[in-house]
Amino acid sequence: MGATGGSVNAAAAITSDGMVIASVLQPGVDPDRFAAMSASLLALAEREIDEIQRGDLRQLLIEGTRGAVLLVQAGDDAVLAVSTEPGALMGKVFLEARRAAGEMKTCLEPT
Repeated sequence: MGATGGSVNAAAAITSDGMVIASVLQPGVDPDRFAAMSASLLALAEREIDEIQRGDLRQLLIEGTRGAVLLVQAGDDAVLAVSTEPGALMGKVFLEARRAAGEMKTCLEPT
């Protein structure tokens, strides 16, 4: 999380159907519930982008007053969820999350 200047405070690799592959989350956050909610949000966003004919979904950004959550596709069956601190350099977070999602996709591909 140092690659983003300390602005990322949690991350999870999840399947598209909401199962946890791996996670490092804040204390008190239930990984299974977080994964299920992330998968639901992503599925809804995919239907929305399809409905308005904008191609394939690449990412979804949810901003709150105390930070943001970025969901990035990592292949057809996985998602990388990244939580940021307020004031995060989002351009850098986007770049690093996309890079990590690409590596995650490669690791999860069948051999």
